[in-house]
Amino acid sequence: MLTSIDILSLHEFECVREAKKQEILLLKRIRRLAVGPDITFYFENIQTIWWQIQEMLRIEKGGEAQIDDELRAYNPLMPVNGQNGYEISATMMIEIDDPIRRQVVLKQLFGIDQHISFTWKNNKISAFSIDPTTERNRESDQKTSSVHFLKWLLSAEQVNDFLNNEVSLNINNSHYTFETVLPLALKNSFKDDFGL
Repeated sequence: MLTSIDILSLHEFECVREAKKQEILLLKRIRRLAVGPDITFYFENIQTIWWQIQEMLRIEKGGEAQIDDELRAYNPLMPVNGQNGYEISATMMIEIDDPIRRQVVLKQLFGIDQHISFTWKNNKISAFSIDPTTERNRESDQKTSSVHFLKWLLSAEQVNDFLNNEVSLNINNSHYTFETVLPLALKNSFKDDFGL
């Protein structure tokens, strides 16, 4: 988890921002994966979360008082490794420019976060929502959010198998069924998350 000690002052961040921005853009390119025409996953790690917090502090200029709020908001996205296994974390974006089509699709994809998994060989690891609130899937209008925060948990025994085999990210919803094979560069970047 990130703490206030990890956060640069606004002045310190401005001094390193341009150099760090290039690093983060490259990292985000590697950690971005489209599944079908409308959904993109942005796989999070300590660097992407740190960047997001620093950018929010830079934009909103809330100073010291804002740091704890940002840490509370973004730390749950951090993939954690521990006794329970190894986590993969992602922000899933349903990206549709046309507002009329977006409204239709968000209704069709109600509960989509329950139909996402990694598969390889005979393995299937289902995603779980970091923020399983009514805001993500609103019962009142049977509509899902365009942003979801997801994690997958791999056991210690599954990690090497996951890294050394072809793995697909699958969405299996009645209105949206697509799968994409994880590129090697993305899987290699997970090694750092796993501490391997």
